[in-house]
Amino acid sequence: MNLTLHRRKFLGLMGAAASLPLISGRASAATPFNFQASWINDAEFMGYFLAADKGYYTEEGLDLTYLSGGPDVIPESTIVAGKADLTLTTPDTTIKAIVEQGAPFKIIGAQYQKNPIGIVSLAKNPIKEPKDLIGKTLAVPPVNVISVEAMLKISGVDRSKVNIVPYAYDPTPLIKGEIDASLDFTTNVPYTIKQSGGEEAVSFLLYDFGFTIFNDTVVVTEEALKTKRKEIVSFLRASRKGWVDNFKDPAAYPPKLADTWFKGTGRSIENEVYFNTAQKPLIETTDGIFSMSEAAIAANIEALASVGIAAKREHFDTTVLQEI
Repeated sequence: MNLTLHRRKFLGLMGAAASLPLISGRASAATPFNFQASWINDAEFMGYFLAADKGYYTEEGLDLTYLSGGPDVIPESTIVAGKADLTLTTPDTTIKAIVEQGAPFKIIGAQYQKNPIGIVSLAKNPIKEPKDLIGKTLAVPPVNVISVEAMLKISGVDRSKVNIVPYAYDPTPLIKGEIDASLDFTTNVPYTIKQSGGEEAVSFLLYDFGFTIFNDTVVVTEEALKTKRKEIVSFLRASRKGWVDNFKDPAAYPPKLADTWFKGTGRSIENEVYFNTAQKPLIETTDGIFSMSEAAIAANIEALASVGIAAKREHFDTTVLQEI
């Protein structure tokens, strides 16, 4: 559905936060806690939905308000404006804001160990690795061109040999053969293509070809980390339980949310099941969901350096994870 994509780009951080739709304030526990999601309600947020529905946040003493995201929501702005206590972002936008604008952020966890953004093409004209893009037309959202160029550089592919055109998050041009590939969420778009035009799609991750960054990084302000640390730990603990339940059977829960969390999105439950199944290996880790190993952090720093973002180890705080 959605990553370092348009929805993740951090623009006008210090301006007023976007108007946010309240999707669910479910629990009635002691301490209010506001969570800003990074996109509309879909399988990307299954763990949080389950944690809310199963009462895990209530058990942790939290009165959770879940704020849905969308194309007009800038996640980082909501925590700066005090409308949310915690949000999900991408490390490139967050660290760029820290370095260039002095934003008071800390990355305290990572939902996706491997970023699900990748190159999607049709099986009848497959693009299976970066070198296959030579002489091809690749549609890329303008905000993601720098990431694609980094992946090409790392893979030894001459940028001038790939025709990059703007992408509007619509697979129709790919289905019609007007382009050879597009940059999008590999966890969702292949199913959307099949559902829309009956075509089989293939994909590969930028992550697997050198652009090794997290996605849906868990971000708080430095002030929140000082004043609401207990609540932040409680949120992560409850959310982890929700994700663990979800991945016991990725096909089990999406149908149960059809008339609640997924209502009105215009997407099929079959699509959500596909999404949920595809994201499992990108989220799960032996160290526990949200973990950030030193090796993974180092890989993020190196990848971000390749696109001119000077990430440092101090931008990642792993101490909260140790308290879950």
